[in-house]
Amino acid sequence: MEQDQDFNKLYEEWKETTKKLMERFPERKDAFQTSSSIPVERLYLPEMLDEKYINQLGFPGQYPYTRGIQPTMYRARHWTMRQYAGFGSAVETNRRFHYLLEQGQTGLSVAFDLPTQIGYDSDHAMSKGEVGKVGVAIDSLEDMEALLKDIPLDKVSTSMTINAPAAVLLAMYIVVAEKQGIAPDKIAGTIQNDILKEYIARGTYIFPPKPSMRLITDIFAYCSEHVPKWNTISISGYHIREAGATAAQELAFTIANGKAYVEAALKAGLDIDQFAPRLAFFFNAHNEFFEEVAKFRAARRMWATIMKETYGAKKPKSWQLRFHTQTGGSTLTAQQPDNNIVRVTVQALSAVLGGTQSLHTNSRDEALALPTEDSARIALRTQQILAHESGVADTVDPLAGSYYVESLTDSLEEEANAYLHKIEELGGAVAAVEQGYMQREIHHTAYETQKSIEKGEQVVVGMNAFQLDDEPKPELHRLDPELAKNQKEKLKKVRDNRDQQRASAQLESLRQAAQGTDNLMPHIVECVRSYCTIGEICGVLREEFGEFTGV
Repeated sequence: MEQDQDFNKLYEEWKETTKKLMERFPERKDAFQTSSSIPVERLYLPEMLDEKYINQLGFPGQYPYTRGIQPTMYRARHWTMRQYAGFGSAVETNRRFHYLLEQGQTGLSVAFDLPTQIGYDSDHAMSKGEVGKVGVAIDSLEDMEALLKDIPLDKVSTSMTINAPAAVLLAMYIVVAEKQGIAPDKIAGTIQNDILKEYIARGTYIFPPKPSMRLITDIFAYCSEHVPKWNTISISGYHIREAGATAAQELAFTIANGKAYVEAALKAGLDIDQFAPRLAFFFNAHNEFFEEVAKFRAARRMWATIMKETYGAKKPKSWQLRFHTQTGGSTLTAQQPDNNIVRVTVQALSAVLGGTQSLHTNSRDEALALPTEDSARIALRTQQILAHESGVADTVDPLAGSYYVESLTDSLEEEANAYLHKIEELGGAVAAVEQGYMQREIHHTAYETQKSIEKGEQVVVGMNAFQLDDEPKPELHRLDPELAKNQKEKLKKVRDNRDQQRASAQLESLRQAAQGTDNLMPHIVECVRSYCTIGEICGVLREEFGEFTGV
């Protein structure tokens, strides 16, 4: 009887919340139905309710959010289709952005080249051979202006995959918006800004952990006051998974890093309910379909519980885990690249059924080169077919109640919690990173996976089974061979034409702030406004903070 009362109370709350939400965000159709004219309800529930259902699943849009963070999910609006793109010069990438937006993409996602990711200008010796290769080259505000030319920043949200120099790229974005006449409180987007994952899995770090965490909490504080719609961090499991982790390890290590950022912000004196609603996550969608769906559902429940029970957050927005998903780049094969379209479809479907807020689908030729325009369009069309033709977005959390999916969700949560306990014993995520714990766990898993593939125990279609003797060669994207030379010439002009006295004064001001405890963001914004380059800004911070050299 008590369970019925709890259920009825929560159900009435859900109906009331849904009604209010639909007044602001009506559903896409007045009524949903299958091709056989069978009505599709907004929400399906078990006939018999027990305490476990209420505590573990509940209603979409309600704690613990296992069934999604919105009461109506995709019936009101599809996920944001946010294709990751960037190569060569800012002008070339701007052209690709406009093409993707014309093809129906609904958000931008910027890939930066390696020199930008580690805070070097294109003319630095460390940049040789890498300018514009794996992403777009950004040296100064002038490049950022070209990258975002004629894109209305008050209407399009932008995700930037940038970590160690995230503060600099965010500052550039803010200043470009200002030049468009758009105030900082009107722009929306995300910076990845997840440095712990870089130490664990990816390697594009610059500074040691302590000053890196200071930069991150400075961004939290600055954005909560000046750029309130900006997601200040995207805590990334994606690269942990790409380095070889299992789904459970991806889940555990990502949430452990999330806890470390929360604790750093609390230690810096920030109010949890001010910064927590702008924390976002980034997960990988791999091949094992049901496990991936379960992983996303478990992640929401774990984060909600931690934020409410461990840290005492009061706002429901602080409990909600919002996440972007990218299909698994490491699962793509150079052999028979068209097979990758099928892999990406399965992976994208798991992200949608798991309740992602935005999605990038990889292109078929990414194991060979940067995507061609045709491949990028097919990848976007994959999302559009799922959204508009498959019917999978017509009801909320359609796999809920599956014996298998619910069991997998519980098992992943249990396994991830075991890792979290171990990390706590080691002193938390930062200490565990410094001791190399997570790195060793991932390396071991990656090694075992590779052995299994080489022995043929794990089948990879087209690579270690079902090969073709004479594969056709696909057309690949080719970079402009003059790119690095042109980029260096542009950079020289920026330095020659700017007010050098002003630029030097702003860099000195940044240096003094780095030596003290001031929030660094206002100083970085002024450096950017003065056309200081990313290499100069990161150079000052390198001199003051030192560089991390690995475990």
